Amino acid sequence: MSCDVGLYGLAVMGQNFALNMASHGFKVCVGNRSPSKVELTVKRAKDEGDLPIVGSADPEDFCKQLSKPRKIIILVMAGKPVDDMIATLSQYLEEGDVIVDGGNEWFHNTLRRAKELEPKGIHFIGMGISGGEEGARNGPSLMPGGPKPAYDLLEPIITKCAAQVNDGPCTGYIGPVGSGNYVKMIHNGIEYGDMQLIAEVYDIMRSVLKLSNKEMAEVFEEWNKSPLASYLIEITAKILAKEDDVTGEGYVIDYILDKSGMKGTGRWTIQEAAERSVAAPTMAASLDSRYISARKDERVKASGLLKGPEMTAAEIPIHKGQLLDDLKWALWASKVCSYAQGLSTIKSCSDDMNWDINLSECVRMWKGGCIIRAAVLQKIQDAYARDKNLPSLLLDPVIAGDLNNCTAGWRRAVVVAIGYGIATPALSASLNYFDSYRRESLPANLTQAQRDFFGGHTYERTDKEGVFHTAWTDAHKSIGDINERKAGEV
Repeated sequence: MSCDVGLYGLAVMGQNFALNMASHGFKVCVGNRSPSKVELTVKRAKDEGDLPIVGSADPEDFCKQLSKPRKIIILVMAGKPVDDMIATLSQYLEEGDVIVDGGNEWFHNTLRRAKELEPKGIHFIGMGISGGEEGARNGPSLMPGGPKPAYDLLEPIITKCAAQVNDGPCTGYIGPVGSGNYVKMIHNGIEYGDMQLIAEVYDIMRSVLKLSNKEMAEVFEEWNKSPLASYLIEITAKILAKEDDVTGEGYVIDYILDKSGMKGTGRWTIQEAAERSVAAPTMAASLDSRYISARKDERVKASGLLKGPEMTAAEIPIHKGQLLDDLKWALWASKVCSYAQGLSTIKSCSDDMNWDINLSECVRMWKGGCIIRAAVLQKIQDAYARDKNLPSLLLDPVIAGDLNNCTAGWRRAVVVAIGYGIATPALSASLNYFDSYRRESLPANLTQAQRDFFGGHTYERTDKEGVFHTAWTDAHKSIGDINERKAGEV
């Protein structure tokens, strides 16, 4: 009973996070279904500086080696494996012990599991972990949500193991149970959007500007010294510059099949945004793009049937320096819109669930360690620090001013892409989001009139209070109590 914390589930993320905790002086007990993974982790601990990690023979032995109240982090595949793991471990736990699920889990499952553990007095925390294998070992972003007393027991460990930035560790108390998984889910949705935006800019560079991989790598490397600086921009430069070590010819990027995989968090994000009636077009476009990419065989057939534009430089003049600058600011502005959509979704759910999530603090936790870490996050953090109840990031005067300065180049970049037949679903969706949000008047009045015409759904007027219905033709009859027609609106 001498170990400070236990970690069960020793795939690479689990191994690396166990080594991270041990590197910060915590004695860690590790467990796994496969004894070989336990042996490998213990060996790595010895090889990497004789770190304080001990193995366990089985779940009972694992729990016995932990000091009380026990603190256990599980890193296994989401879904049923988590339920099975909790059922197994909880046999050997007591009131006041803490189980932390560090996987990407649907937050409703986290709420259910916490409820199921309540009769035993076992605390449950859902903690999002971002940063990949490297982050898990050297300092990730950690997003825990659960009972505050349980968080307080975990806090000394995670504040030391998280990535560190100028204003503290990239972790903190997100809120009640479910909130940590929710914030990580939205983080992943923003990540989807950011990756798709970068891919679209890459496509314009190679298809319109005809830049080589080396030239594109140099552009992204230069952008990483600008307000666009981010982890994803940094690795994009490295990816494009990587020569193929299999054939010895060309670059790895040109040998990678254009089919994007996914694990489900992006889909959850869009489902949640819809559930909360929050527009999330940038993130939705990125998800749709992955779906389309997966239909490779269909796209091959379509390429022989469907024709794109045959534009020439004479019809749409291209100036390399101008277009690269336009792409830079189109990417920055679109990225901000993606963050705005994600944070609005978090705010909506937080309000509905009474989680009281501090969005400025949430953004601060993303500034280091995680996949979406970026220079722009400081401006976003400051925006929510100025007004914690900001309905949308786009309503912050500083952010709004920056976006306004980007619009000319943003529009030019999208127009060029459309003219040359280059699909830019996320860049275009971001611009449309901006244009819709900035307009005092939208054509929704016609949409609502159509709803009233065919379904008697009523409408509000601009000149007087109340709910109204029009008998649009002689065939329209009375719809009775107008106010009843509003029932069921979401």
